[in-house]
Amino acid sequence: MIDTIANKAPGFRPKIAVILGSGLGGFAEEVKPTAIIPYGELPGFPQTTVGSHAGRLVLGHVGPTTVAVLQGRAHYYERGRIDEMRGVIRTIADLGCETLLQTNAAGSLRLDMPPGSVMAISDHINFTGQNPLFGIEPGDNRFVDMVDAYDPALRRKLLAAAAAVGVRCPEGVYIFFSGPSFETPAEIRAARVLGADAVGMSTAPETVLARHAGMKVVALSLMTNYAAGLVPGALGHEQTLAVANAASGDVRRLLRRFLEDGA
Repeated sequence: MIDTIANKAPGFRPKIAVILGSGLGGFAEEVKPTAIIPYGELPGFPQTTVGSHAGRLVLGHVGPTTVAVLQGRAHYYERGRIDEMRGVIRTIADLGCETLLQTNAAGSLRLDMPPGSVMAISDHINFTGQNPLFGIEPGDNRFVDMVDAYDPALRRKLLAAAAAVGVRCPEGVYIFFSGPSFETPAEIRAARVLGADAVGMSTAPETVLARHAGMKVVALSLMTNYAAGLVPGALGHEQTLAVANAASGDVRRLLRRFLEDGA
């Protein structure tokens, strides 16, 4: 993998990796590209099966910051593998990325965060009982400390970037469900009791893998719907994409400012 990337972008060393979630792949247009590589050309990278995840690695610059932008991720529900992103995370760490900036589409558990809102993730709850470090090589480095897994200093910079571009961005806890079915109203009531503010089907495994690889993590969620049972109405992926596309401008401005400030 590293050799393939080195041939496409000789000497390029990204500082920050950015994972773009559902409906947010358009942020790659903000990158001044050095190379664009389909996941299919990179051994160990997954083939995405969700239509809004293009499956491309975009290397380049946003302002002064060198970035490796991942247009799409693989999810646990796609093949039943919680460690689907292990090869990706290991590769970007080996490339020299010090930080992983994650984005996702999520359901809001708070009425004061309606669809279109953005939330900085302060912590997560893994509701699946699965961990991407299962079966990893023996040794004490698999016992990863998850206190401040979402780096407080980077989160402050993210909040400052949001304030600078006029995007309201509260902090909150993200709860990870396996999907692909949406959660039941009873599960959402349980999640609220546990202290969750947003729910989704990604992000937590990548955070564990990034911390295992020695990277810092900062992440945000774009609320595309209220979670099941909070308000009347059915849920569907089409709604997720429609709201994400409509609100992606705020996310793009926030991410661009964060990266232009040097993160």
